[in-house]
Amino acid sequence: MAQKGDVFAFAGETEVEVLDDIVSRQILTYNDEIMMVRVIFKKPGPGGVPHSHPHVQTTSVESGVFDITIDGRTARLKAGDSFYVPGGVHHGAICIEPGVLVDVFTPMRQEFVAA
Repeated sequence: MAQKGDVFAFAGETEVEVLDDIVSRQILTYNDEIMMVRVIFKKPGPGGVPHSHPHVQTTSVESGVFDITIDGRTARLKAGDSFYVPGGVHHGAICIEPGVLVDVFTPMRQEFVAA
């Protein structure tokens, strides 16, 4: 895992955490105010259950195709597209074609890092 406060994050040197048979997570870099995370989808399917969190989230589609639902609205996004989720808003992703989402959270997601 990237270390808190590192100014550089090298994907080849950063741990990838397998969450389930579809999704893996790679925490790139963070401090108390912000966190960047790669979410890797190995095959089509849901990226976890729809959820909400108090953190503001912006996401860029690095690769693949995803159906993103935010507060009841759904759009199909592909590489180069992005989305914004206000804190506390219900949202979720369904992978249509395998790929990677790059999430940025503020404040950082404390539950993503070991105590």
